[in-house]
Amino acid sequence: MKKALASLALLGALLASTAASAADKVTVALDWFLNPDHATLVVARDKGFFKAEGLEVELIAPADPSAPPRLVAAGQVDYAVSYEPELHLQLVAGLPLARFGTIVENPLNTVMVLADGPVKSLGDLKGKKVGYSVSGFEDAVLGSMLESVGLKLADVELVNVNFALTTALVSGQVDAVVGGFRNFEATELDLAGKASRTFYPEEAGVALYDELILIGRNDKLADGRAARFVAALEAATAWTINHPDEARAVLFAADAKLDDALNRRAFADTLPRLAKRPGAVDAGRAARFAAFMKRRGLIETVPAVESFVVTAK
Repeated sequence: MKKALASLALLGALLASTAASAADKVTVALDWFLNPDHATLVVARDKGFFKAEGLEVELIAPADPSAPPRLVAAGQVDYAVSYEPELHLQLVAGLPLARFGTIVENPLNTVMVLADGPVKSLGDLKGKKVGYSVSGFEDAVLGSMLESVGLKLADVELVNVNFALTTALVSGQVDAVVGGFRNFEATELDLAGKASRTFYPEEAGVALYDELILIGRNDKLADGRAARFVAALEAATAWTINHPDEARAVLFAADAKLDDALNRRAFADTLPRLAKRPGAVDAGRAARFAAFMKRRGLIETVPAVESFVVTAK
C-alpha cells in the first residue's frame, strides 16, 4: 500500500510538473516582412525570454500587411504588430482591438527630399510633386507639416508611388516623399549614393505618437498571456540594448537575407528608438495624438484613452 501511494504521489508530481512546464502558445502577426524593427521580438523568442514566461511564441510575416489587425479581430492570431495611427482607423471601422504594448516609441515617418535637389525647406514644396504610398494618415501628416509653413495640401501635387519611395525620388518622378522611415529610406538613399534631407513631422505640427505597437482583441487581454508577453519583451529589450552586436546576430540568424549593409545600419538606427518600458503608455500623449487625428478629420471624436489602451494583466 505504501509503495502504491508513493507511486501515485510520484505520478501526480510528474503530471503537475508537466502541466506547469507546458507553454501557452501565442501567435503574433508582424506588420511586414521580418526586419530590424522586430529585433526585440526575435530576441525574446530565440534567447528564451518568452519561454521563461511560459510562452511559446510564433511570429508570422503577413502576405498582406493590411491583414494583421483583421486577423486579430477575427481570432485567427492572438496579437499583431501595428501602428498607433492605424489603430484609431481600425477602431472607427469597428474592430474590437486595443493596444497593450509598444515596440518603437517614436515616430519613424518623415518627409524626405534629395539634399542636392531644389527643396531646402518645407516652404519649397509649393508646386512640387510629393510621392506617397498610403493615403489617409500620410496626407494628414503632410498637410499638417505644410500648414506649419503657411501652405496647404492643395499647394503640392500628390503622386501614388506604390511603396517605391526611394526609387521615385532618385529617378526624379517626384521632388519629395512622405512616409519614408528615418531608419530605412534615408540609409537606402545613402547606399545608392544620394544624400537626403529629412523633415520630421513632430517638429512641424504633428503630435508625437508611438510608431510600432502591439494590439490584441480587447476582450482577450486579461488572460495572463499579454502581461507575460510584455514582461518578456521588456527583458529582451534591455538585453538587446546591453548586447547590440549579439542581438543583431540573433536577428540575422533568424533570416540570413537580412545580413546586409542596409539592415546592419537600420538595426543601429532603430536601437535608440526602442520602447524601454513596452508595457507603459503615456496617457496624455495618447490623448494628444487622438486629438490630432480628429483635427485632421481622420476620426470624428476623441475616444477616452482607456477605451483603446489596456494594461495587460
